[in-house]
Amino acid sequence: MGIYEDLANNFSRLPGIGKKSALRMVNWLLKQDAGYVQKFSQNLGSLQQKIKPCKICGAWTEEETCPICSNPLREKNQICVVEESQDVTTIEAYGEYKGLYHVLGGLIKPLDGIGPSQLSIPALMERIKSENPQEIIIATNPTVEGDTTALYINKMITEMNLSPSPKVTRLATGIPVGGDLEYIDKRTLSLSFRGRSQI
Repeated sequence: MGIYEDLANNFSRLPGIGKKSALRMVNWLLKQDAGYVQKFSQNLGSLQQKIKPCKICGAWTEEETCPICSNPLREKNQICVVEESQDVTTIEAYGEYKGLYHVLGGLIKPLDGIGPSQLSIPALMERIKSENPQEIIIATNPTVEGDTTALYINKMITEMNLSPSPKVTRLATGIPVGGDLEYIDKRTLSLSFRGRSQI
């Protein structure tokens, strides 16, 4: 197999990219400036070396602590719990939420062998104890797994018997059941934050 086919196969393994799209991407790259292609390959080659999870929230960052966690102007009394790091980018794009984040790294899926210990739920509980936030906003996707994870987190917080105990809320209005946070438009996401309900 030559480099052309090999690269097309590499691209076809990306989410949402089929064989035809992968071939179009390779053909497009072949027509680009050599400097651009070289820079593209350098960035791709160093991706896993340079980008790592933030030691506090788990979002992708080039530093030990991400720009959000290290920003003194962020509101420390709110922690928004999301499934994956790209959800932080989605929420930040709509520009209204000013609190902190916590990335779970997935959802509880017993059938796939994914339990709370495989996610960063224990780290979240430690953050809640040490940082004493007033509100935990659970922004997992409105799916069976997302709801299961949200209810489990709420149960764990309740069992900690903190005084005062943080309010646990869930994004509500506008997000369709079974929907994916990554594909929600900014206006709908804004309404979801405003209309969040207590669990």
